[in-house]
Amino acid sequence: MSTPPVCNYEGSDYQTSFWERGDRAYEDAVEAIALRRLLPPSGHLLLELGAGAGRNTPRYQNFERVVLVDYSRSQLELAQQRLGQSERYVYVAADIYHLPFAGGLFDAATMIRTLHHMADAPQALKQVRQTLQPGAVFILEYANKQNLKAILRFLLHQQTWSPFSPEPVEFARLNFDFQPKAVRTWLKTMGFQIKRQLTVSHYRIGLLKRVFPLSWLVWMDSLAQLTGDWWQLSPSVFVRTRADPQTYATQAGAFFACPVCGFGLPEVQRDLECPSCGRGWKYQGGIYDFRIDVEG
Repeated sequence: MSTPPVCNYEGSDYQTSFWERGDRAYEDAVEAIALRRLLPPSGHLLLELGAGAGRNTPRYQNFERVVLVDYSRSQLELAQQRLGQSERYVYVAADIYHLPFAGGLFDAATMIRTLHHMADAPQALKQVRQTLQPGAVFILEYANKQNLKAILRFLLHQQTWSPFSPEPVEFARLNFDFQPKAVRTWLKTMGFQIKRQLTVSHYRIGLLKRVFPLSWLVWMDSLAQLTGDWWQLSPSVFVRTRADPQTYATQAGAFFACPVCGFGLPEVQRDLECPSCGRGWKYQGGIYDFRIDVEG
């Protein structure tokens, strides 16, 4: 089964080095504001794609259950340490190109700081749509190719690629910036109705962080976010969408679906074997492992 290359944070200290010691309090705070503005007031089952070490998971308290998905098992183990083991959280190691869930299972989903690792973003979005109920809320964050800094650099001939062209730019291996119009086109094509856009992290500049108080920068960004439906010039863009009316058939009682053949599987806390194709999937340490390239 062919899969686009996957960005794997296995064994990474990303949570510590980038967030806790990387002077990212501003980015974390403004992303929290954006999520509060876009999340529905309540819900049953939320799918958190690219959950990592669970930085954002506590922000989904209005949902009865949260399913955390990440390709890295070590990141999910860090999330377990942060959140604990309970029926409220389900930890799943999987790649977004082959999501192991029954069709139409979730009434909401988020993908924050994850799409920029997708070599085939439309395919990833297609997979997400198939897991959602009609009318489900999907909140997507993406790295914006058309940010003000990139525009100025292009106009001053300090970079060769155009921020206005539709194709992604890969600024490091498996790290992509996307053009807003292209992302909106992909979302609409894959069955999402765009409801609201917020621009985020307008002041993500080291000098500003050193000169101005954190509270001031966060307040200013919270105001600037509200222009997101008019223009998108910030490094990060949040989009709230709603899944279209299309439904996806699933087997009765299925929670998971074999990512190889699509056969429905129950949510039981033990190893699973697909009755259709015979592939086995591990459940170990409270984490389901549905990674196709890892032997079950």
